[in-house]
Amino acid sequence: MSDPATGPRNQPLIPSIHPDARLASTPETILWGYIAANLAPALTIRSGETVEIEALSHQGLTTNKDPEKFFNAYGIASNEVLADAKTIYAEVKRPKGASVHILTGPIYVEGAEPGDALEVRVRDIKFRVPYGVNNTGPGKGVLPKLLKEPTAKLIRIDLERRVALFSDEIEIPLNPFMGIMAVSPPTSLGMVSSTPPGAWGGNIDLKYCGIGSSLFLPVFNRGGQFFTGDGHAVQGDGEVDGGAIEISLMPTLQFIVHKGRAIKSPRVETATDYLTTGLSVDLNEATRLALQEAVDFLQTEKRMSAADAYALASLAVDLGIGEAVDIVNLVYAKIPKRIFKRNPDFWYNVEGD
Repeated sequence: MSDPATGPRNQPLIPSIHPDARLASTPETILWGYIAANLAPALTIRSGETVEIEALSHQGLTTNKDPEKFFNAYGIASNEVLADAKTIYAEVKRPKGASVHILTGPIYVEGAEPGDALEVRVRDIKFRVPYGVNNTGPGKGVLPKLLKEPTAKLIRIDLERRVALFSDEIEIPLNPFMGIMAVSPPTSLGMVSSTPPGAWGGNIDLKYCGIGSSLFLPVFNRGGQFFTGDGHAVQGDGEVDGGAIEISLMPTLQFIVHKGRAIKSPRVETATDYLTTGLSVDLNEATRLALQEAVDFLQTEKRMSAADAYALASLAVDLGIGEAVDIVNLVYAKIPKRIFKRNPDFWYNVEGD
C-alpha cells in the first residue's frame, strides 16, 4: 500500500489500509451506462470486508475518438492514458440508449437481503491519473441555453498540494468522491439508466460521500449487488453545469450489512453530520422528502417527538441541493452532530475532536 493519504484540511491522516480484495476495471467487470439486478457477481465478499476498486471515468470514451487521441489533443501523453480506458473503448459496446457512466461491479455481500441496509464506508480514495475533465455545452446543466457550443475543459491535478489547477489564478482544494455508488434496483424496474439517482443510490453526486463517510443504502436484492463509478476530484453542490472534475479514481470501500434496518432512501453519516436525502423530478417534492426523512431520523434515532423534531429541523438543520442536473433532483438535510450532547461512536473522527 502507499503512504498514508491526507484528507481535506480539517481531516486527519488516513492510516494504511490493507483491503481484503481488489476489483479491477475490465470488460468483464464493468457495466456501461446502466444498472441491473441479479447479474453474475464480479466479486463476492463477506460483511465487514474491504475492497479496493478500480473505477474508470467515461471522459474520453464517449466521442468518435479513442481515449488516447482524445487526451493527446489536450497534451496528455499516451503513457498517461489508462490501459483499461483503451481496452474498454476497444472491446465493450455501450448498449443503445444507455447513459455514459462506466460502473465497476456488481459486488455481492453475503447475507444482504431485501429489508436490510448496506453501509458503505469510504476508507480511502486514490487518484489514478493527475487530470480530469469538466464537460458541458448546449442543453446541459441548470442553464441549458447559456452556451452555444460544446466545451470540454481538461483540468490538471496537483496531487502533492491536493488542488485542482483550474487556471493560473484559481486553485480548488480537492475533495474526491464517487459520484455513483449503488445497489441493484428492484427487479421490477429492469435495466435502469445510470443517469438519474434513485432509492438504490446511483448517480447521487453527493460531495459529502468522500473519505471518512458512510453511505447507507436500502437493499432490494440478495447480496445487495453494489456498483461504483463516476469519480469526481471536486464538485460543488448541485453539479450545476452537468459535470464535476470527472476523473478515474480508486476507492477503498468497506461493506457492512445491517440486518432488518429498513430505510427508504440513501443516508450519509460523517464525523460531523447526519444527512438524509430526498429524490424527485420535482425539486419541491425532493425537499419535502429530505425533510421528512430528517424528521423520521430524529424521531427514530434521537427519540424525539414529531413536534420537537420539526422544530429542531427549522432551527439547526440545513437543506442543500446535492444534485440538480440528472433528471431526478437530490436534496439533502444536514443534521449537525455538535448540537447533541451524545452521539454513537463513529468509525472516523475529525482531527482534534
